[in-house]
This record gives sequence, C-alpha cells and structure tokens, in this order.
Amino acid sequence: MNKIEIDRQSGCCFGVAKAISKAEEELKKGGTLYCLGDIVHNNIEVERLEKMGLITINHEQFKQLKNVRVLLRAHGEPPSTYEIARENNIEIIDASCPVVLGLQKRINKKYTHRAQDDAQIVIFGKRGHAEVNGLLGQTDEKAIIIENKEEINKLDFTRDISLFSQTTKPLDGFQEIGDIIASRMQGDAKFEFYDTICRQVSNRVPNMQQFAASKDLIIFIAGEKSSNGKVLFAECKKVNPNSYLIHSPEEIDPGWIKENIRIGICGATSTPMWQMEAVAENIMKLQPSMQLEKAAF
Repeated sequence: MNKIEIDRQSGCCFGVAKAISKAEEELKKGGTLYCLGDIVHNNIEVERLEKMGLITINHEQFKQLKNVRVLLRAHGEPPSTYEIARENNIEIIDASCPVVLGLQKRINKKYTHRAQDDAQIVIFGKRGHAEVNGLLGQTDEKAIIIENKEEINKLDFTRDISLFSQTTKPLDGFQEIGDIIASRMQGDAKFEFYDTICRQVSNRVPNMQQFAASKDLIIFIAGEKSSNGKVLFAECKKVNPNSYLIHSPEEIDPGWIKENIRIGICGATSTPMWQMEAVAENIMKLQPSMQLEKAAF
C-alpha cells in the first residue's frame, strides 16, 4: 500500500504559530517591520516572510535603530531589549510565547527575592540560545547555565539551588539532572525544582513515537538551526531506524521511495504545516501511485 500520512500533531507550536501570524498581520499594515533575530529556526519560513517585507536584524543592529517597529519572536527577550526600545522610541510588537513570558516572571521573582542571600539560580538549557539569553537577563546575567549532567559539578552543593529549565528541553533529561542535584545537596542547603518544560513540546514525544513506529519510512523536516527538531527527530529514529531528517521539501532522496510503503511526515515545533504538505507533494511527484491520507486534526 502506497500511503503518505502527515503527523497533524507535529509542526509549529502555539507560540511560534502566534509569532508568524503576528508578523503577517503587521506586514499587511505596510511600512517597515523589523524582527529581532530569525522569527523561527526555519530558513525557508524566514525567507518567505522576508519576501513579504520582514527585515531580520541582530541585537547590534537593533541598538542603532530609532522610531521604528520591531517584532520580538516567540523566544522572548531580556529586560535590556525593552530598555533600549524605550530609549530609542522603538515600537515593540511583542510576539513572545506566553509560556516563556511566564517563566521569565518566575525566574525574575525568584532572583529578586533571593538576590541578597547566597542562593544559586540554575537554568538547564542551551548556552547562547535566544530563550536562555532572555531567561538569563532576568537575573542580571547571574544565573548558572548547565547544558548537561556533566556540568553539574560547577554548582556549590553547600548553598541553596533553585533549578529551572528552558521550556523546550526534554522532560526526562531535566528530571535526571534534578535528581542528581537533589542527591548531592549538603548540610542545610535547600534544593528547589521547578518543572518549567512546555508540555506542548514534551507531550509530542509519545505521539510522535507511536506515529513513527506505525510507518515504514519517516521523513522529518526541520530547519538546520532547530534544536527542538534534532531532539524530536532522534525520538523518531529510536523507534524507526528508517527515519531521515531533511531541511527543505526538495531534499527527498528518490531511493527512499519504494513500492508498497507507508510513509510518515513529521516536523519540529518550528516547521509550518505547509512545508510538511510540500514534502508530501514532492513524494507524490516521484511516485504517482502514492496517496495522501486525509487524517483528522
């Protein structure tokens, strides 16, 4: 049976979809619209929006702007970005994900409350990632970033530790790090574990594994810069070794497409549905006998 099915539960998460929609809405108003950093870790989608007029800038370029409109992407920004906007009369179009904003407030509240004592605020996340930079800014750059369990050794277990996580990290990895830290606390030092993983991302894993296991071939499309894409693709690969990661709908290898095969198409939280649909269309061009299943959302 030559069947293609798109995993309708994968693709853009709420926060990313909201940011893209906001950009399209603002671009329709006309005038110049800047975006601070790539609106999404997906080069094809960035290029599509740039053709509509969106201008992507970095933080150094942002500091030089005045009297313009700038969209903030879903990842969120540190307080310094808003301060620069006020000083330079920049109109902020804030498309920060509500989940990320909520986490920023929690970390800032914890930092403000404990700034005078010896506590350590620790963030499990990717160093230099846009979301992590925004979280770090809530602590005047004083939080400790750890990317993996090997970096736990940099912590002082005789002092209180409050552990948070970048919203898109794997839940099991975060839990493991929390368990290790808890087991190493010394004396009267207290350990606080805050589960700040976004369930829109973590809850996708069981569904995606089930979807991948039910197919003969998985084609996973994600932007090259998407950390989330790498994580979710790895989950597909665990249950279906015949899984391939591509970065554009044109990267399909004709050698993958056999007769009597069930093909599944998945995407990262930064992959718009139209790109997964484009993958399906390209497969059907290579193998006209393929049929796209119209799965319910």
